[in-house]
Amino acid sequence: MTGVLISFEGIEGCGKSTQARLLADTLRAQGHEVLAVREPGGSVLAEKIRALLLDPANTAMTPMAELLLYEAARAQLVAEIVRPALDRGMIVVCDRFYDSTTAYQGVGRGLANVDFTMLNRLATGGIVPDLTVLLDVPVETGLRRAKGDTAGDRMEREPVEFHDRVRRGFQTIAAAERERVRQLDGLRAREELAAEIAALAAEAIEFRRGPGAR
Repeated sequence: MTGVLISFEGIEGCGKSTQARLLADTLRAQGHEVLAVREPGGSVLAEKIRALLLDPANTAMTPMAELLLYEAARAQLVAEIVRPALDRGMIVVCDRFYDSTTAYQGVGRGLANVDFTMLNRLATGGIVPDLTVLLDVPVETGLRRAKGDTAGDRMEREPVEFHDRVRRGFQTIAAAERERVRQLDGLRAREELAAEIAALAAEAIEFRRGPGAR
């Protein structure tokens, strides 16, 4: 594939969706062909799965059912949208990818006996992001940002202890994969963060395509 995949990760309210949008806008302004998607979702079927996953009414959903629904949504998104875009040489900016499953369902839910590497590889067809931007913020700050004046969706309503585990899960991933995952302070000014992320993206694109690539 000649395309470039850049994923954004982090706990609820870390600012990843905003930064993913800003990066996509910057890359388009530079002349790149960019596709922006989100997980779970990004396709008609995957968006229906997203609705199931985030509906607060689905309190009976088991951790294993939740895991498999996330992987199903990812498999559909990759097969239908992401891989074809990468094959066409596009830059794909993804708001969450498989690291979220490892952090949320693996560490957050405590599904320790599951081979997440195998499941993630199966759902993605072996696709690995060229760059993953992990925005780190304190849990209380993130949840306050995410929920605002609402009760939040099904994931946002989980207790602080759950989100603490998820945050540690992301930090563990970043420590283990320093070349791919770049952890940044999500409390920094939006414009300052966006500039650093754009520079990191430029490095990833140059590494994949060569200097001056469009």
